[in-house]
Amino acid sequence: MGVDGVEIVVDDLSGPRIAAFLGEHLEEMRALSPPESVHALDLDDLRRPEVTFWSVLDGDTLVGCGALMRIDAGHAEVKSMRTSAARKRGGVASLLLEHIIAEARRMGFARLSLETGSAEPFLPARRLYEKYGFEYCEPFGDYRLDPHSVYMTRFL
Repeated sequence: MGVDGVEIVVDDLSGPRIAAFLGEHLEEMRALSPPESVHALDLDDLRRPEVTFWSVLDGDTLVGCGALMRIDAGHAEVKSMRTSAARKRGGVASLLLEHIIAEARRMGFARLSLETGSAEPFLPARRLYEKYGFEYCEPFGDYRLDPHSVYMTRFL
């Protein structure tokens, strides 16, 4: 179950499969963090014009997703990174993050940032972002210091 043959496609978020996938994502984030510390976007927020959303497909199977949200002309945020439980540790997240970084560069952004959880279940995500050159930083955009969140950034 490698990443050969997977396809990363822009998704308009209109299908029931991605709605269910993102619903699971929101449920998991709400189970792991207090309500005021959950920064995952719902479908309506992800449909805003400043967001580009991608689904990762293996044939007809949805195996991951991620988004890029414009903060300003030079700065964007990685949002909604998720890999299906069956495909965790299979390279899907790395492939998608590489795609998002490349797309951010192509769109002309100079900086890419993200927020993720500080608790132990988020450690694999933090390690992935560190592997791709993200460094810990102060809150950016509308974020505020929060013991349940960490903020990371990298220049492109």
